[in-house]
Amino acid sequence: MISLSRSVDIPDQEVTITAIRAQGAGGQHVNKTSTAIHLRFDIRASSLPEYYKERLLAASHHLITPDGVVVIKAQEYRSQEMNREAAVARLVSLIKELTAEQKSRRATRPTRASKERRLASKAQKSTTKSLRGKVRRPE
Repeated sequence: MISLSRSVDIPDQEVTITAIRAQGAGGQHVNKTSTAIHLRFDIRASSLPEYYKERLLAASHHLITPDGVVVIKAQEYRSQEMNREAAVARLVSLIKELTAEQKSRRATRPTRASKERRLASKAQKSTTKSLRGKVRRPE
């Protein structure tokens, strides 16, 4: 059971985990052991709440196929168990990231003191720059 929050869980049978051979350098070990993990999670067939499904399917993310399947490949570790944990952690973080509610921005207005500080600094800069010209002698 993969827990997303207090009320939302993903049963293990909804996540398909397959061990595959890792790619890249590694000598004899990498050629004979299947340590990489290929995780597949079908969003439409899952038991997630409708709100989660809508948010995940509407998102344009490179890990989500057009069919609504999350595909994660984990091969950063040499052990299969650690790669399995990494893949599940990436699935959980992906779902949490895409279903997080964005805080709505409230428009604010500058305070009177901040307006006065801005105008005072503009006046200061203006006088500083006006003093930078050529010095003219009174005749």
